[in-house]
Amino acid sequence: MKASPTARHRHEIKDHCARWTGPREEIFNLLIRTQQHLSAKEIFSLLRPSNPDIGLTTVYRTLELLGGAGLVRKVNAGDGQVRYEYKKGDHSDHHHHLICTGCGKILNYRDFEKEELDLVRKTEGILTEKHGFLIRDHNIEFFGLCKECRPGGKKSSIK
Repeated sequence: MKASPTARHRHEIKDHCARWTGPREEIFNLLIRTQQHLSAKEIFSLLRPSNPDIGLTTVYRTLELLGGAGLVRKVNAGDGQVRYEYKKGDHSDHHHHLICTGCGKILNYRDFEKEELDLVRKTEGILTEKHGFLIRDHNIEFFGLCKECRPGGKKSSIK
């Protein structure tokens, strides 16, 4: 029998949360199940029909708690909204984000070239040396226009 997501992450959660509730479990499970980058308001809207007791404040507090436990990553979508995604905690799912400033689409970028990985490692080394900073993780976000929003694309007003 497979352990529930909460059971697998109980030690991370325990240090950041005195009381783990049903609504918090639902929020965490939604993030684990989805491939989307959801805002707190989107999470609230998705869960509210099945659980009218979930409040928006609970969603925000749970996201902060999960972020503090290293289980959720914040993604700045460049539109003033923070989006959230489940962070497995291992390096198998490490990725960066390509964020379209036209339509708001967020693409996970995983297929790194050797040169890209070398550059990131070199940058981390320089920052560690220069500032004495122990880097444990990073999140790189690239902002631009997707194929559909670029000039000549399906959603572009510039043909």
